[in-house]
Amino acid sequence: MKALIIGGTGTISTAISRQLLEAGWELYLLNRGNRNGALPSGAREIRCDIGDEKDAAEKIRNLNFDVAADFIAFTGEQVERDYRLLKGKTAQYIFISSASAYQKPLSDYRITESTPLANPYWAYSRNKIACEGFLMEKYREDGFPVTIVRPSHTYDERNVPLGIHGKKGSWQVVKRILEGKPVIIHGDGSSLWTMTYNGDFARAFIGLMGNIHAIGEAVQITSDETVTWNQIYQAVASALGKPLKAVHISSEFLARCGPAYDFSGALTGDKANSVVFDNAKLKRLVPGFTAAIRFDQGVRMVVEYVLAHKECQTEDPEFDAWCDKVIAALDKAAASVLA
Repeated sequence: MKALIIGGTGTISTAISRQLLEAGWELYLLNRGNRNGALPSGAREIRCDIGDEKDAAEKIRNLNFDVAADFIAFTGEQVERDYRLLKGKTAQYIFISSASAYQKPLSDYRITESTPLANPYWAYSRNKIACEGFLMEKYREDGFPVTIVRPSHTYDERNVPLGIHGKKGSWQVVKRILEGKPVIIHGDGSSLWTMTYNGDFARAFIGLMGNIHAIGEAVQITSDETVTWNQIYQAVASALGKPLKAVHISSEFLARCGPAYDFSGALTGDKANSVVFDNAKLKRLVPGFTAAIRFDQGVRMVVEYVLAHKECQTEDPEFDAWCDKVIAALDKAAASVLA
């Protein structure tokens, strides 16, 4: 089987690329080549910027694929480009959408693929919805062989998965826990969330590749495990061997205090909402699949890796100062009420 992956070195796609190579797939990676050294040998590199449509078309002119998947398409214009590039050249095109595209607020906390798509809070999610709409129209009108995959919060060993962090990743929050400083948890920490280890995600994704029953379908891929944000942060602190000093602050307040971090979208439009995913459709399409890595187990692996790799420890003093300032403002407001 021959696969083209556009991107191939991100949190999700790296695990997929590795597992495909281990399974003996003929794998082509189309990207700018900045991180391909992290992949196991065997992938065939097509080095170009996918945004240069003319160059990309020339690079794949003599190639055809069983599956093509784009992990870096975020807008309607980008999937329209993919359609022009890959129509007639692949037996399946997989678009990676997002579970954040599901309606906010939810009419039912249990999410299936038939849950309506509508997110007025986050442009990222609305763009994904527009991409899905275009691709399904091309499937209906032209038979373009699309499969839509909707991930939720997927993590790998390089970054501790948390809800509130700055632009440089979550290390600064980890550092605050190590130093005994308070960390911010949005809301009261009791909303439900799902974390999926990228190795588990990859196994399910590969089960959809070349799967005739997945053509024309949207499929969500998540773990079946549901945890609260309090449990998530406690699992991280436990893996670090440190006590958790949590400060709970409403998502609305955080969005008002942190416009530079786009909390209005990432929280109000995503993480502030309780989600419980029903993966029955995925399991019908990929018989025998189940996510194997429980979150507390996965986060221990991540913490061990991050602590052993300095390149994963990017400090963010600006975000650290922001956390101190927001927590101080909350304490001052409480003191003023009691005065």
